[in-house]
Amino acid sequence: MTQQAESVITDEMRAIIGKEGAATTLEVENGGCRMFARSVGHTDPIFYDEDAAKAAGHRGIVAPPGYLGTPVFNPSRGERSPAETAGSGYSIPYKRVLNGGTDYEYLDTVCAGDLLTARTKITDFAERTGSIGPMLITSRQTTFTNQDGKVVAKMQGRTIQY
Repeated sequence: MTQQAESVITDEMRAIIGKEGAATTLEVENGGCRMFARSVGHTDPIFYDEDAAKAAGHRGIVAPPGYLGTPVFNPSRGERSPAETAGSGYSIPYKRVLNGGTDYEYLDTVCAGDLLTARTKITDFAERTGSIGPMLITSRQTTFTNQDGKVVAKMQGRTIQY
């Protein structure tokens, strides 16, 4: 007879599934778009040149795929984004953390000058046993809304703790 290990997923953790955390404000600016595009190897001028972006029918420099702004941060408050803290604060016995994958769905173009609001919610906790032992997989969804209240992107992400 084998003994089944106790779950690390608590009732407290289950209770937050589906509940949105606090909103995070993100600024999309020319420099951030250009730097991100350059760092991932994009060469299309719409990511660098405002005139080229406008000639292509955009409002301004386009935010490259994967870049949805920079969080507005006030160091005097010592805050962290909800995406960083959602699901943290629980007693989980695993100390190592991996990004388990991130998927983006774009619903509209994001351009420099946009001010986005991100809201994250945990969508699932799951436990698995991998080749190096037990692990906890936390799934999150973040919805990004622009300054006009329109949902412009959704992100699905997974964090693996082991």
